[in-house]
Amino acid sequence: MPGLCGKAAFSYVKSKDFWRQKETKKDILVKKEKGWYWHPSYDTRLNEPHSAISGIIGGTCAVCLDGRKSPITSESYDNGNISMRTGARSRLSADIFSSICYSFQHGKFRKYYGDLTRVDARLDVCSASALAKAVFNVFRKSSVANAENPLSSPRLNLILQQQIAGPIALRVDSKFSIGSSSGKRGPHMEDLIYSLSYSLRLLRSGKVVAWYSPKRKEGMIELRLFEF
Repeated sequence: MPGLCGKAAFSYVKSKDFWRQKETKKDILVKKEKGWYWHPSYDTRLNEPHSAISGIIGGTCAVCLDGRKSPITSESYDNGNISMRTGARSRLSADIFSSICYSFQHGKFRKYYGDLTRVDARLDVCSASALAKAVFNVFRKSSVANAENPLSSPRLNLILQQQIAGPIALRVDSKFSIGSSSGKRGPHMEDLIYSLSYSLRLLRSGKVVAWYSPKRKEGMIELRLFEF
């Protein structure tokens, strides 16, 4: 399209620990008959039991200098489906996004058994303007299908991790849509992933992961680095 556009984004992050047990040298060093041995956690990002909450709020803005409104075609990706929309490009547009997350972990992922149980819950609002339009149309009983916009529905992500034995852990990732999306009405599950991971202590936070998604009917074996 003719013209010039500029986009910018900003965000603010805040976190608070309700409680947290910091790792100490006593946790890492183990004394045996032949001396002291280095015995770190299987994963350095899972070595501190805690209960914490965090939040992020941010905004995006775009300015177009073409001097007029012109039709544009946009492409969005939602739950494996690609949809095309035609709209008008405004000279100035802005939006707000936010997330809030709660995390609880028991254990230091250092012992051979029963040393890791972790739950993470995160609520995402991708677009405040799209959400406001969807709520407004519900109250005025509009026939406009704002649910077709994947950004109008908040998402809830739940993650459960449990140590099986040693560096092997089971993880379940689930993603829920609070509103209507992808042609489905009301709250529903968008994705579910089961995975088994084998943490590589020498890589500090590296692991080999085998995962499978029954909703997408696909799976993979991956080597991941620096993942919580």
